[in-house]
Parts: sequence; C-alpha cells; structure tokens
Amino acid sequence: MIKINCYVIGMIGTNCYLIEDEATGALAVIDPGDHCDELLREIDARGKGLSYLLLTHGHYDHILGAAELCERYHPTVCASEKELMLIAEPSYNLSKKHGLTIAPFTVDRPLKDGDSIMLGESEIRFLLTPGHTMGSGCYLVDDSLFSGDTLFCTSVGRTDFPTSSTRDMMRSVERLKNLDGNYDVYPGHDMFTTLDRERRYNPYMD
Repeated sequence: MIKINCYVIGMIGTNCYLIEDEATGALAVIDPGDHCDELLREIDARGKGLSYLLLTHGHYDHILGAAELCERYHPTVCASEKELMLIAEPSYNLSKKHGLTIAPFTVDRPLKDGDSIMLGESEIRFLLTPGHTMGSGCYLVDDSLFSGDTLFCTSVGRTDFPTSSTRDMMRSVERLKNLDGNYDVYPGHDMFTTLDRERRYNPYMD
C-alpha cells in the first residue's frame, strides 16, 4: 500500500505527487512541475532519498523541477519511450512558448505500455494513454490512478498541442473507462475524483 501527498506547484498549478510505499518507506515523485520547498523538506524528513521520478508526459509544467530532484537525489527517471523527443524539444514541451529554459535531465528508463515498476513492495503499472501528447501515460498502483493530463474531473486534457490527437484521446479515455473496478483518480491539475464518478458524469466517457 502507498501513502500519497499532493503539492500544487508551478505557474499553472500542477499537481505533484509524493508517494511512499508503506512497507519500506521507498519514495517516488510524480510530475515535478517546478521547485517546491515543501516537497524537498518532506523527502529529506523521511530520510530514504528518492527512488523514482515518474513523468506522465513531457510538458514544461510537469517537468520543470525534474533536474533539481535528479541532482539532489539521483532517482531513476521514468517516462514513456514515445515522449523522449517531446521532453527534449522546447517547442514541443511548450517551454519555448513561455520563455522558459528547462534544465537538462535524462530519462533512465523509457517505458512501454504495461511496464511495471517496483517501489518497495508496491507495484506501479504504466498505461500508455496518448492524446494530450503522443507519449502521455498514467500510473496505476493499488486503488489509485495518476492520470496526468489525460483524465480530469468531468473533463480530459487538451488536444491542440504538438503531438496531440483527439482520436487518440478518445481511445485512451475509453480504455480508462473499461478498467476493472473503481480507482481514486489523481489528475495533473485541479480536483481529485474517482473513476466511477467519471464513468457517471464525465461527458467524454459517454
């Protein structure tokens, strides 16, 4: 089982998650959108370092703090193998548009759909869910779904960016809709929800 802390950080309020395997205390961060003193203090207070940095996709508001965490803790960085070009290209990750410079970092483990990561005794499964970007993905662990900018509360991510696809987004949302059971959904922005609630109220899941 995992514990989850959320930090709303960066220029447009990205949800950055610190997850901890309860059995071992191993830590992972999902989508470090910028520097966050509170996040750093919490990692340091646990005294376990940082095992993984998990990226749902490569837009600047989800990766701006990645290099700092890499330099400080040397985690294994994971992202979709289809997102590497976007992470590296300022015009694709939207940093150029906003006049930002992203400090370089390396994706140590490019992920394929269905790949698993062990955070202590907790298995984290990667689901490729293209649409918002061609390499967007979600992370499933226990009864939690970290959906990035694929699925929001009663909405979905935009599909008007480089490598976006409305057709792919609809297929990805259908895939999430058809997952077995219910999940607590932790999106990349705004409020948390549940998969059952989205099945009922999200117009994109009709």
